[in-house]
Amino acid sequence: MTVLAFSRDLFERIGNFTIFLAQTVRFLFKRPVRPRLYFEQMERIGVHSVPIITLSSLAIGMIFALQMVSLLQPFRAEIATGSAVAITMAREFAPVITTLMLIAKNGSAMAAEIGTMKVTEQIDAMETMSVDPIHYLVVPRVVASIIMFPMLTMLANIVGVVGAYVISVGVYDLEGATYLSQMFRDLKPNDVISGLIKAAVMGAIVSTICTYHGLHSGSGAKGVGESSTNAVVASSVAILIADYVMAMIMMQVMY
Repeated sequence: MTVLAFSRDLFERIGNFTIFLAQTVRFLFKRPVRPRLYFEQMERIGVHSVPIITLSSLAIGMIFALQMVSLLQPFRAEIATGSAVAITMAREFAPVITTLMLIAKNGSAMAAEIGTMKVTEQIDAMETMSVDPIHYLVVPRVVASIIMFPMLTMLANIVGVVGAYVISVGVYDLEGATYLSQMFRDLKPNDVISGLIKAAVMGAIVSTICTYHGLHSGSGAKGVGESSTNAVVASSVAILIADYVMAMIMMQVMY
């Protein structure tokens, strides 16, 4: 592929995604509202993801506590482990780990499901019946992601802190009351709020990218597989870049 062809293809993709994003925002405020679709997607993205988020955040909290205690022991500052885990989970680990888990579980499913509907001409049938696929398929997933990603991030915060407490107090025999007292003193509301804002933004990014790739899936099983793979890769890279940008902004505004 020549540089000219690559550039043309890149700008075409950016233009198509920009149009798709504008249509999605427009349909957010357009009737009819279909509550059943919204609650169905909230259940699929949120409720069904509780086990994997619980296990992953528990493991992260316990591993981080192990590392922090070992790092702080030479300085006799092990009691600060709770503060370090709570703040880091609230600001960075909880939203990022939660989003990456949800990309693997739900993002790929969004792209594959919508891609299969396109390949089997179900989307063409919707358009024949004057049902816009973006309004019917994309908007409920975007709204559900924006709502459920922060809720799952809050769950990850709680479980991660509990896991760190179990390791710090149960394994390393730190004083529990002092551990919790210092943690709650150092953890500020803005730390938690910033992580929830990141999660909501990441939810919007993941759902729009994955549904876009699903709607633009190629033909056949190979096309659906490629669209799912591209959706996972693109959304994973996008949320890491977005996390860095939001962290830079929040360092100046909120912390």
